[in-house]
Amino acid sequence: MKWLISLASSLLILGTGGGLIFYWHQEVPAQLKNTSLIVPSETKAKKTKVTEKELKDVIHDVQKEVVMIQQDNGTLGSGFLYNKNGDVITNAHVVNGAKTVKIKTSDAREFDGTVIGISQDVDVAVVRVSGLASEEPLQLSKNKSEVGDEVLALGSPLGLQNTVTTGIISGVGRNFDIAPFHYKDAFQISAPIAPGNSGGPLVNSKTGEVLGINSAATTQGAIGFSIPIMNILPLVEGWSQTPLTELPSTSVETAATNGSEDDESPEITASYLVNYFYESLNSRDYVTAYSLLGSTWQSKVAFSNFRNGYIQTKSTTIGDIQSSKAGDDFTVTGIITAVELKDGNEKYAKYKVQYKVGLENDQLKIISGTAKEIQ
Repeated sequence: MKWLISLASSLLILGTGGGLIFYWHQEVPAQLKNTSLIVPSETKAKKTKVTEKELKDVIHDVQKEVVMIQQDNGTLGSGFLYNKNGDVITNAHVVNGAKTVKIKTSDAREFDGTVIGISQDVDVAVVRVSGLASEEPLQLSKNKSEVGDEVLALGSPLGLQNTVTTGIISGVGRNFDIAPFHYKDAFQISAPIAPGNSGGPLVNSKTGEVLGINSAATTQGAIGFSIPIMNILPLVEGWSQTPLTELPSTSVETAATNGSEDDESPEITASYLVNYFYESLNSRDYVTAYSLLGSTWQSKVAFSNFRNGYIQTKSTTIGDIQSSKAGDDFTVTGIITAVELKDGNEKYAKYKVQYKVGLENDQLKIISGTAKEIQ
């Protein structure tokens, strides 16, 4: 059975612009290439063996290299680090019309980024972020993706823009146009894609390897589309090696929709930082958790002592989290439910925690904190 698109079909390219969502309502001149959900075994490519991880660890590891991208006009989107030069892959419509953008990382750091490459035909661009140079990038999959592969779609890592959705690749080889961009051999995915996913990575849910760039979705139903990473790798590597000195102009139409300015409020960012601290502890990523602490706190507690203090904590869940402004800083309070190991047995405990969050060298850090057990 061929999969047809009616003349009334609508696709949207994901992204927000100060409350704007990029929509395209147009006729798709050609049907999407038919690909059966049943893949003959003889057509399957031989895959390279890679190490599988737990889902929560995959999400945590990948999210560290997913960034939020913001233009001066409020346009928001996502991107991900793909090399050690600090180069971030994103969609062209996320950075369209901008030479410089703001970058926010999963641990609330902020950097300036420069657009060094953007296509007029393919919805892809590259932003160079010198502050991320030498950081470990995401691994790109060299295996052929197939229908049925389990995937995660990740988006902007800060505030309410943060999205992680699960699904499968439900189709491959999809071809369509959303002016001015042409999508060729795109993945069709069942993982729901929201505006926060635009430009973020589509990854293998078992290995965390990047399969594609989340780019578009239908306005009805849970059908998304992702550009295969291997299809655009030569293009982005060319920009990384030889950055464009002049950026081409791309005409992108937008339709307004109501948005909320609270998504990026400082209070939400402070709360996110504390949440991310506990996510890192739950994944036993003590290095990242320790890096979120301010220098004064770190000077009082060596990393080895910090790690040993949490080594017997199996998991933590933070709830009733609230944030309020306190002068130039923020006070974040919450209730922690912890599962602790004692003599090999699990013990449940509750704590009321309070953290002071503030800027240190222009980066948000957890300055101090207290915890009181609730009997």
